[in-house]
Amino acid sequence: MTDLDPTEIKAITTRMKRANGHLASVIRMMEEGSSCEDVLTQLAAVNKALSRAGYAIVATGLQHCLADAGEEGIDAVDVKKMEKLFLALA
Repeated sequence: MTDLDPTEIKAITTRMKRANGHLASVIRMMEEGSSCEDVLTQLAAVNKALSRAGYAIVATGLQHCLADAGEEGIDAVDVKKMEKLFLALA
């Protein structure tokens, strides 16, 4: 898999930074004794944001692999590696 181009994944980076701030808020809620329901609701939102970012990164990598495969032949795609990366997010 090729390296990530920072300009190409700017939206993903922004999403992850937002999730990072949101996670800090969840931690603060826990430290302040917020309700379990409120904490879990916000934690689920953070989890979903991070999962979506991960899937977007895998999709970007897959696009690069397929583009490389077009140039180098289908054997250039490491299907098992892509599957492993995708399933790591599941």
